[in-house]
Amino acid sequence: MKMKATAIALAMGLIASSAQATESIPVQNVDPALHDRLPADIKQAGKMISVNNGSFPPYEIVEGPTSMSGASADLTEALAQLLGIKIEHATVSGLSGVLAGIKSGRYQLAIGPVGDYPDRQQKNDFIDYVQEFVVFAVQKGNPAHINGLEDTCGKRIAVMAAGSAEQVIRKQSLVCTDAGKPAVTVQSFTDQPSSILAVRSKRSDAFFSSQAPLVYFVQQAHGQLELTGQGKKNGFGDIFQGTVVPKDSALGKVVLDGYNVLFANGTYAAIMKKWQLDGNTIPQPGFNLAKGTGK
Repeated sequence: MKMKATAIALAMGLIASSAQATESIPVQNVDPALHDRLPADIKQAGKMISVNNGSFPPYEIVEGPTSMSGASADLTEALAQLLGIKIEHATVSGLSGVLAGIKSGRYQLAIGPVGDYPDRQQKNDFIDYVQEFVVFAVQKGNPAHINGLEDTCGKRIAVMAAGSAEQVIRKQSLVCTDAGKPAVTVQSFTDQPSSILAVRSKRSDAFFSSQAPLVYFVQQAHGQLELTGQGKKNGFGDIFQGTVVPKDSALGKVVLDGYNVLFANGTYAAIMKKWQLDGNTIPQPGFNLAKGTGK
């Protein structure tokens, strides 16, 4: 319980820091053609629900049951204005809960960004809008000497439960034991604040996750943490992340065309610059960009 309370306090600190990003984002005019192409049930309701699995700063910073800030929140608002509907936020536990909720129809999409991988494309479609890299957040000075995936044997590695990094680190653990080395102790968490807190409190040797949020967390740690493993594949190929919609849905094509508008009119670039995500931009959004295994 104390761990959970501390994680909440950390998350609130991150929320407060987001207030520093006050740059304005262009207001969008409704595109009647895009609105008319929305599925009938969404047009009738005048809204849809985007689901997330907790704070993923600087993209998603959950501030309450239905409120969120961050780059994804700004993108959501711009898309909602363009489509002429309201997009509400909902939070569930774990990525599996996100994907199950979309499959069941309880939620219409997950703005994300969520990692796009070929195995996930079998049941979902991705409208990708960023590229990502996977690295390690470690204690200052890197006492466990983790500089890449090959250095994780016998180490305690925090990951997000059911995420792609968890799959990669579990595969690496088998590589370790096959070579006669100690297995990786994989520590799975359902949210980012708990994962990073485990490293700060020395319960974990490293947090293996997406570079963009880890840069954010390191900045907020005031010298307690640093990044390692940068510039390496770390078990991944090219990583694209984006919005998740049901497989073969009409909504996916509307969202893709909506993002194309936001890319073309400069709104996407303004959002990414506001949240210091310039290094994660891609030239244009794409549909199911992940190729190969990526693992």
